[in-house]
Amino acid sequence: MKCGVVVFPGSNCDHDCYHILKHIMGWDTRWVWHKDKSLEGLDLLVLPGGFSYGDYLRAGSIACYSPIMKAISEFAGRGGKVLGICNGFQVLTESGLLPGALMRNRSQRFICKFLNVRVENEATPFTAACSKGDVLSLPIAHADGNYFADADTLKQLEDNGQVVLRYCDDSGQVNDAGNPNGSVGNIAGIVNETKNVMGLMPHPERAADPALPGSDGRKLFDSLLAIV
Repeated sequence: MKCGVVVFPGSNCDHDCYHILKHIMGWDTRWVWHKDKSLEGLDLLVLPGGFSYGDYLRAGSIACYSPIMKAISEFAGRGGKVLGICNGFQVLTESGLLPGALMRNRSQRFICKFLNVRVENEATPFTAACSKGDVLSLPIAHADGNYFADADTLKQLEDNGQVVLRYCDDSGQVNDAGNPNGSVGNIAGIVNETKNVMGLMPHPERAADPALPGSDGRKLFDSLLAIV
């Protein structure tokens, strides 16, 4: 597996992702600067979390104009796997590679904690090592994680099996009590129509190192082994 981790100015989770891909998963991993224009030779590209450009306007709204985004769009169009985590998810929606938008948390507060998400679709490259209905414990850390899409887009997401993860309670029930930020339909992660681009607000890379508490994030990276 050959992986790239995009570095936007202000990113702070790029090293976390690089560590998991390179040292935990053992994959051939390199940095991709946001002004690069080529992704040749890569199988997987990760857009990490971490406040690209400080997100002074709206999270991801400046980063989506970085030169690398044209290459990412072409890479995804050829079937390359793209994983956007937290701010990376925001960049993917701002660039149009994923539908919808991420708004301010309904509490208007930054939230940082472990919570539960339920796997809604195991038939994607990012969830192939999971079973439908699995409940994963993953950390979140965001102020703008309130996913929104209009009714037509939501219907398309549901009909096409593009909703991959939903926030849920400890028993796996999808309800308002398990929704940390007000996301419509408790949506925590989605894929594009061809299912080779995924965005999610939880941080699997922070729950994939055996030296740290929690290991459920490892299942998403193990899933990607199937594409090698």
